[in-house]
Amino acid sequence: MNGWDRFVETFFNARVLARYWPDIIDGLWVTIALALAIIATGLTSGLALALIRSAGIRVLNWAIIFVVDLFRALPPLVIIVLIYFGLPSVDIAPSGFVSTWISLALVLMAFSEEIFWAGLTSIPRGQWEAARSTGLTFGQTLMNVVLPQALRITIPPLTNRTIAITKGTALGSVVAVTEILGQASSAVSNSYNPSPLTLGAAAYLVLFLPVVILGRWVETKFAWKR
Repeated sequence: MNGWDRFVETFFNARVLARYWPDIIDGLWVTIALALAIIATGLTSGLALALIRSAGIRVLNWAIIFVVDLFRALPPLVIIVLIYFGLPSVDIAPSGFVSTWISLALVLMAFSEEIFWAGLTSIPRGQWEAARSTGLTFGQTLMNVVLPQALRITIPPLTNRTIAITKGTALGSVVAVTEILGQASSAVSNSYNPSPLTLGAAAYLVLFLPVVILGRWVETKFAWKR
């Protein structure tokens, strides 16, 4: 057996691929569910914090800045481990799926809050004053004048950050989440062959490559025209 044959036997073993591809598909669905949960909760909570921060209540702003900086500084894997192994000590025992979801949602919340806040503060103060002079309240000005412009500005950095963080679903394998990498790692252990990792890599491409392409299209579609 030459070098090429050994490479194919190691990473593209047809027998192993046929045996374990259904497990990888199962992991793909878990990854999709986890990613959607992270995106929905992370972006929503990040936007909520940015809107609260715009009210200018000093104590709340300090609390938001502390929380945001904390979860931007901590590695996602550390947060997952702290939640999964730490909370049972206070009689709260989240599953691996829930621990990974909450952890990555908190990270996405922190980064998206800063992005949303940067978008809100980039709108010229004159637009606030002009809107208020027409009789709009602070809330009406924020929601109807400032926020739509800010959201358009934040789309490119928000898209990139969201994709980067949701790819972290692979960290769930550390706490026994049966997502793509978890299934692939289990299959490698059972088959004594790394071919399932090739299937896992293919599954990540199938899942995230269209998302990257869609993100690029969204950035182009909603970018400011120069």
